[in-house]
Amino acid sequence: MEVNQAIEKAKKNNQIAFNFLLDKFWNDVYGFLIKRTENENDAEDITIQTFSRAFDKINSYNPSYNFKTWLITISKNLHIDFLRKNKNNISEDKRRDSEHRVSQIIDESPSPEDVIITKQNLAELLLNIKKLKPHYQQVIHLRFFQELSYQEISNELNEPMNNVKVKLLRAKKLLSEIIQNKK
Repeated sequence: MEVNQAIEKAKKNNQIAFNFLLDKFWNDVYGFLIKRTENENDAEDITIQTFSRAFDKINSYNPSYNFKTWLITISKNLHIDFLRKNKNNISEDKRRDSEHRVSQIIDESPSPEDVIITKQNLAELLLNIKKLKPHYQQVIHLRFFQELSYQEISNELNEPMNNVKVKLLRAKKLLSEIIQNKK
């Protein structure tokens, strides 16, 4: 059987003609798709879809074009559809993964309870600092609340840096003792 003759018979739903065209062009279409997909399963699936679509639309085939070219065009379009579908699935999977990761991020912002506890602890700490002598209060305030360096504290108090370090060390030790005695 000749290709043009098989096409005409296939247009009349002749199964032998369909089988002839399938056998004749299977390797061409499959070979084209294996190069594009680089996956045997995908290439086979799209090849099957190509022949299914071609046989469904066989009456729209224009004999002025090569039948093999017509089949390859159908397979190329089906492959593009396949890629689009997979791209959408991949995008959806990435979006789901991203949403899942976002839901797994630990919220490190303090809870309302933490804020209250921190405020209570700060208030308690300030009360304990007030129990220190004024010069110790001042050095604690400059170092830990204003976050000044030793040099800046030294300049502020007009004292040598070694004196500032000793005062701060002494103030922390006294504050620690006050806190320990409360417990």
